[in-house]
Amino acid sequence: MEYHKLGKTGLKVSELCLGAMNFGWTTSEEDSQTVLNHFVGAGGNFIDTADVYASGKSEEILGRWLKTQPRDKVIVATKVRFGAEPNDVGLSRHHILNQVEVSLRRLQTDYIDLYQVHCWDNLTPLDETLSTLDGLVRSGKVRYLGASNYTGWQLQKAVEISRRMGWEQFVCLQPLYNLLDRSTEWELAPICLNEGLGIIPWSPLRGGWLGGKYRRGMDAPPAGTRVEMAEKRGWGETFHDYATEHTWNLLDTLYAVAAECEHTPAQVALRWLMQRPGVTAPIIAARTFAQYEDCMGAVGWALTDGQMARLTAASDKPLPYPYDHVTRELRR
Repeated sequence: MEYHKLGKTGLKVSELCLGAMNFGWTTSEEDSQTVLNHFVGAGGNFIDTADVYASGKSEEILGRWLKTQPRDKVIVATKVRFGAEPNDVGLSRHHILNQVEVSLRRLQTDYIDLYQVHCWDNLTPLDETLSTLDGLVRSGKVRYLGASNYTGWQLQKAVEISRRMGWEQFVCLQPLYNLLDRSTEWELAPICLNEGLGIIPWSPLRGGWLGGKYRRGMDAPPAGTRVEMAEKRGWGETFHDYATEHTWNLLDTLYAVAAECEHTPAQVALRWLMQRPGVTAPIIAARTFAQYEDCMGAVGWALTDGQMARLTAASDKPLPYPYDHVTRELRR
């Protein structure tokens, strides 16, 4: 396992981040502990969760495991934003200060290595959110700050306000980014590269679409997949969202490259992302140990420049305005 600096900080994290979203939900505590032990045994040190995952059970399972580990050897990331009650949601000072105590208690730790805002909050002044987060770092309860699910202008505004006020700045961004979802490259990735923020992509396999189970000619998701579950539970994801000619063409290329380099499609998809500019550590969030093992096969090797180019070309889509216009002008 290789290690990368988290943004422009001096903190080093493993090249894959273990996502704990399924802990206490689709993955039992026993199986979660098995995955955690194997991950750190393989050199992994970066684990991501959130206060709302499995209604808090994810943090609790991680906390019980964390008590068995040398605390300074594990980089724990969690998030704050979502909830149900009127004041138990958003990024107000009230909610952040209440929720950080809940996360600390569940995680059974005195500090959180990386505290991330889970999504933009349009109702709370950004100054209120950023000043509260700065106070958490100064208090020692939090060591680094990050954002997730921000647009380009939201991220840049947050960086500029924190810089102007002398507050602790975000050191990383956690966006949706994979071979099928590359809009992060339009503005967010350039901002991260310019401002020195690390990129920690979530859903690097796009809910299983890049894991090897989907084939041209299918008219429904395979049984037991996340997409099937999402359709049944009304999560807003459907098979037809991605069952397009663009996806099938990309998968044809992905499977061909996988056969060439004798790795699985999931490993190739992860490896492509790991070699993209600015990416620190994709988040792998497997439901089973077999899925986790497959993802771990992405370390210790590299795609060639030619293979990277083929995958990138196959996943390219026409850019919308103004990105298409700007790109054309840059080439003149």
